[in-house]
Amino acid sequence: MAEQNASTAGSFIVRKPPVFERVEDARLHRLQRLSGACRIFGAAGFSEGLLGHLTVRDPGYPDRFWANPLGVSFNRIRVSDLVQVDHEGRLLHGRIPVNPVGVRLHAAVHAARPEVVAVCHAHSTYGSAWSAFGKPVAPITQDTSIFFEDQAIIGEPRVALDAAGAAAFAAAFGSCRTAIQTGHGLFTTGASVDEAAWRFLTLDRACHVQLLVAAAKHAGDVDVWPPELARALKATLGSADFAWLSFQTLWDDLLAKGDEFLG
Repeated sequence: MAEQNASTAGSFIVRKPPVFERVEDARLHRLQRLSGACRIFGAAGFSEGLLGHLTVRDPGYPDRFWANPLGVSFNRIRVSDLVQVDHEGRLLHGRIPVNPVGVRLHAAVHAARPEVVAVCHAHSTYGSAWSAFGKPVAPITQDTSIFFEDQAIIGEPRVALDAAGAAAFAAAFGSCRTAIQTGHGLFTTGASVDEAAWRFLTLDRACHVQLLVAAAKHAGDVDVWPPELARALKATLGSADFAWLSFQTLWDDLLAKGDEFLG
């Protein structure tokens, strides 16, 4: 059973991530958040055929993770659709396999980064477009500043064809919470599905802003935030707590439309 996950500050309710006594409860919570995040990604237009992978580490078996299965639209994902695989991609729970390339990359990150609970990747339009430049988004607005000095630019490998390529991808990711793989798109991580999903959505919007500014560069030089202010924004608006709390607004909107995805 989850411990109390809200506190009162004046008349404002401050929500906090739940803490579970039982592994089974923690697992169900992660699976519900993963299916919900898939639905939110679908609503954002990120569902594209067989592409896109959201994963979460199993709380009882750290060397296993859950993922959306191959060929099921983000818009239709339910908890019962999610599958569990090990770091070699072997299907341990569920009937439908996952995208082997996606498993390879996510497994490498999960294996190399014990603190990472969730990883998100989708072929979003703005993230994919900006990735073609092979550059990080710049601190040109308050929102883009939260990614300052926290983006790995992965030029090689372009595609992880084997375990060695996936390991090289994870090594290039380093300790950053976000990555842009050149010509491919965005990857985000978090200590929860909520954090990783919110970070992805925000990074994709940052790429949109960056593309708009780049297209209008004839209007004059871009005024970027000073490094010390960008770092301060990253420490607050870019924190895990802020990302988790921000995702709750999307979760509330999703639940308001129905809880069919929890089944």
